[in-house]
Amino acid sequence: MILSLSLILLAAGVVWLFSPHDEGEPDLKRVDYRVDLLTARRAATYPVAAPEGLPEAWKPTSVRFRGEEFDAWHLGYRTPDGEYAALEQSTQKPAVFIRAATRGAEKTDRTQRIDGETWTRYEGGRYDALVLEGEGSTTMVTGTASFDRLTEMAEALRSESD
Repeated sequence: MILSLSLILLAAGVVWLFSPHDEGEPDLKRVDYRVDLLTARRAATYPVAAPEGLPEAWKPTSVRFRGEEFDAWHLGYRTPDGEYAALEQSTQKPAVFIRAATRGAEKTDRTQRIDGETWTRYEGGRYDALVLEGEGSTTMVTGTASFDRLTEMAEALRSESD
């Protein structure tokens, strides 16, 4: 019995030794969001934004527009340093939208000016955010990325009306 167990453990060890052990970051596919952006811009009741001019190292990984859910626009990115940053826009009541999209981040007293607009910082255990409350819609850049990266994305935002 001990001999059989030893042979099984030896075989398992050989299999483990020769199997690939890629412990790096997952290879997220780059998404092409142009069609979704055009659809959202036609359907939404507010100026839908998207970043322009971000370096190639910023990798778009997720996109969706849900017109039936408060014209919710989402565009997620993997930042050059491997963190997550997302653009979120919606006509939903700001307090509800912000709490859901930031996973409970709290409003701070800190603001910053980006392209002539005053954005409010939110800090949370999982996500931080920069939030711009507008007429009839809220725009937010949120994620695990640093505030420097979130600011970089917010500075790159452009809408049809720009």
